[in-house]
Amino acid sequence: MIFPNRSFAIAVGVLLISAFVALPQGSRAADAQGKALVALYRVAPGKHLDFLKWMAAREAVDKELGMPATQWYMHTNGDSWDFLAIAPALTEAQQAKVDALATKKGLKTGLQASLEFRQFVSSHTDTFVNGPTTATQLVQQAQGH
Repeated sequence: MIFPNRSFAIAVGVLLISAFVALPQGSRAADAQGKALVALYRVAPGKHLDFLKWMAAREAVDKELGMPATQWYMHTNGDSWDFLAIAPALTEAQQAKVDALATKKGLKTGLQASLEFRQFVSSHTDTFVNGPTTATQLVQQAQGH
C-alpha cells in the first residue's frame, strides 16, 4: 500500500494498533498466531448500503460458524476511503466451511463472489498483517530477542 505521506502512514498504524489493544481478547479479529487481513474500501457512488448488506450477509455466515468477528471502521473525515475492516486470517479448512455454509444459504463464493463484490466498490486494498504488537516487541524481534 502506498501512503500519501508519513503522517498518514503513522496515523493508520496507530489506528490499527489501538484497535487491537482496545478490543477484548475474545473479539480480536486475528487468528491465534496474530495474523489478520486489513482492507480499505472505497465504495462505488450510491452503493454504500448495498455494500454493507453484502458484507453483513457474509458476517452472518461467519458468526454462525463461530468465526472471530471482523472489526469495521467507518470513515468520518480525512482520506478518501469509506470503510476499514480487520478480519481474521482464515485457514483453508475454515474458508472451506465458510464457503460451504455461504453456498447453502444461496450466497456466491469464489470467483462469482469476487465479481459480485466488485459492483459495490470503486477500489479496495487488502493486506495480511501480523499483530497486535507494540513497537518495543517489534524492535526485540528485529534484534533477535
